[in-house]
Parts: sequence; C-alpha cells; structure tokens
Amino acid sequence: MSTPPRSSAGKVIRFTIFELDLAAGELRKNGARVRLQEQPFQILVYLLDRAGEVVTREELRQKLWPADTFVDFDHSLNTAVNKLREALGDSASSPRYVETLARRGYRFLAPVQSGGAKSPAQNSTEVPPVRPAAETPTALEASFHRELEVPLPRRGLTRGLFGLIQLMYLIFYLSALFRLGGIERITSGFLPGWGSRAIFIAVLVTAGVGIPLRCYLISAVAFDHQGLGAKFQRIFPLILVLDQLWAVAPFLLAEKIGFGAAFAATAALLYVPFSERTLLRLAYPEM
Repeated sequence: MSTPPRSSAGKVIRFTIFELDLAAGELRKNGARVRLQEQPFQILVYLLDRAGEVVTREELRQKLWPADTFVDFDHSLNTAVNKLREALGDSASSPRYVETLARRGYRFLAPVQSGGAKSPAQNSTEVPPVRPAAETPTALEASFHRELEVPLPRRGLTRGLFGLIQLMYLIFYLSALFRLGGIERITSGFLPGWGSRAIFIAVLVTAGVGIPLRCYLISAVAFDHQGLGAKFQRIFPLILVLDQLWAVAPFLLAEKIGFGAAFAATAALLYVPFSERTLLRLAYPEM
C-alpha cells in the first residue's frame, strides 16, 4: 500500500494540534505520538491531500482495497474511519476534522499546513477551511452530541463502560445460579409456597436468557461491531424488561446489607438499562 504521490511531497502536514509525519508514518498530537493503524493512517493521508474536497467512498476503495481483495468494504471502511475519528477525538455527529457526506464520501474540514515542500495541488502552505471561521469548530472546542447535548467522550471509554455493565450482569446471573438453594431459602421466608417457586423459576429463566445475551453484547462491543447500536435499539424492550426484573435482586440480600442499602441499589439498577442505551448512542452515532 503506497502513500499518495501528492502528499509525499511534504514531509510534515499540520492541522490544529496535530501533525502527520509522512516520512516516519506517524501521527502526533502536541508532539506526542498517537497510535493509528495502517488503513486509518492512509485514509487520513488521502483526506489531507484533498482537504476541503469530497473524497468518495469508491475512491477510497480503489486506493486502499485492490480489486482482487475480498473484504466487506462498507464495514471495513466504516471501522477504519471510526478508528481515525477516535485517534483525532472527533465524532461523526459533530465533526471537527472528518465530515461524513451521506452516500457520497468524506471531507476533511480543518485548515492544513505543510511543513515541508508544497504539494503541487496547493497554492500556499495553508488550505482555506471549507466553512466560515465563525462556523468551524476550533481544536479546543468541545464536541457535542447533537441529540443528547453532552460532550462526546472517547469511544474507547464509552465502549469500556458498556462492556463493564454487561460483565456486571453476567456475574449477577452466574452468582444466582450457583446459589439457587440460598435464594429459595430467602424467598420462602417472606413469600412461602407459590410465590417462592415463581421467583425461583424467574431466576432460572431470566438467567438462561441473560447469559447468552450478555456474552453477545460483550463480544460485539469488544470487537467494535458497527451495527451494535442499531441492534441494541431493536432488542432494547427485551433488555429493559430483563434488567428491571433483576433490579430487585438486592432485596434478596436485605437481611445482610439492610433495607436502605437494598433500596438504594435497586434504584440505581433501575436506571442502568437507560445508561446502556446512552453509552451506545455515544459510541455508535449514525454514519
């Protein structure tokens, strides 16, 4: 995979607080190296080479994936662009650097300076921004989610928090299954007869459904599956019911931790499914 000829004319390309060293193949932020894989790096090079212009998805496919390469192009390109945005601290919903043009391609927004020889396509060392200065976000300006109206954190953070929540529920299920006898003794103390049996069956059924569901969500977020956000929205009613049922689990420990602590833990768990949905909306905005 070769670097575009026009961009190779300049040794260092700078934009806001970043600089791209073409000779070393490195992206640096305030002088510190930023880890960036080969394909996201090459996409950044092409976008910088044509800053302010639309680079179509087909052009990127031809340059980065030869005709004899058999890959899921759409998924691979979306993944590479997401990794590039993550390295730049950018977002698709409120872009500062990489703008997505629906069904067309991408455009680099920030002003660009070349630290070496000028590119033949450039008339000066700086490419004018494609937006008026009043409308172009600065490098230090916080990027906000347009719908949630909160600053967008790094995708790694939101994905990590989502994965920890799934791990928490997985531990809940396994702990309950390993201590079914204890659960039956506790529930029979305040709900003798059919009530205790109903709780026992509910634990078995919901844990049986929840274990494969949590394993899927953990693996999907770990491998950064791009369709996870949309799939989670479709199964959210099921997850909401499942999580609300397990939110009362702390009351099974009320004798040990006290009624107040059990009530507080249940109140917190009632909100968790909504926080899961929010985390995925932050990590997987629409492309």
